[in-house]
Amino acid sequence: MKSTDIRAVKANHVTWVGFFVNLILVAFKLVAGMIGNSAAMIADALHSLSDFATDIVILASIRVIGKPVDQSHDYGHGKFETLAAAAIALALLLVGGGLFWNGVKKIWLALSGVRLAAPGIIALVAAAVSVVSKEWLYHYTAGVGREINSQAVIANAWHHRSDSFSSIGTMLGIGGAIFLGEKWHVLDPLAAVVVSFFIIKVAINILSGSIRDLSEESLDDATEDEILRLSSTIAGITGSHNLKTRRIGNHIAVDLHINVDGSLSVIDAHSIASQLETSLRTRFGQQTFVSIHVEPSVASDKEE
Repeated sequence: MKSTDIRAVKANHVTWVGFFVNLILVAFKLVAGMIGNSAAMIADALHSLSDFATDIVILASIRVIGKPVDQSHDYGHGKFETLAAAAIALALLLVGGGLFWNGVKKIWLALSGVRLAAPGIIALVAAAVSVVSKEWLYHYTAGVGREINSQAVIANAWHHRSDSFSSIGTMLGIGGAIFLGEKWHVLDPLAAVVVSFFIIKVAINILSGSIRDLSEESLDDATEDEILRLSSTIAGITGSHNLKTRRIGNHIAVDLHINVDGSLSVIDAHSIASQLETSLRTRFGQQTFVSIHVEPSVASDKEE
């Protein structure tokens, strides 16, 4: 099985695991929220529904990402992975913003003298189960995402963690309301506001990275310097310039001009360029897109 196929299988498997865990959690939290008279738990269950949207985005994008280079996509379909990560980041941003707004409204109501209803124990149990389940799901999904170097899977892992953070806030609020008395009911929305900042921060980080890739931003200076150093280790290359780089999903594209002795035959010059291509793909992955333009050395190159 090709490495790209194995990558797609792993991404597909971890996403389906998350899908079914989310299905069970949403059902449990909705029932617990209604039985336990907890608006916070019902809101937390609705928050979990957003995970279904991101799971569907991931499952749909995997089918496209795994496709090989074709006539209409000379550089493959890696950008669809970046688009999926951006979509998840936007979902996280909306979730974080919604949690913040709802929390602020509840805090204002509490300060205005409105009595917030006390939830039941079942709501607290549901929140605890959600925290444990979603935190496990985060570590599992993030681990697979790092293993297969998938932006979209890692972004989805953070969406799981945002649900965990949300449930932590809900658990603290419900626990405070149950055990500390009516005046502490405000802990629920207060915790939600704090958690929303963490979710928004993660969303902005993921979204900014996706925007950089979609806008064809060059790779970092350290990576470009390494590419130039690799070119200098190939016998026959007297200089290199006009380096252009970009990221395509979890792969990179390298466009580089190299100088070789002008008296070399086309076959020899091509052999030198091929050695550099092999070296770059060995270092950055066999799916790296490499374009080498060969130019004859000028007098100053030979003197150096």
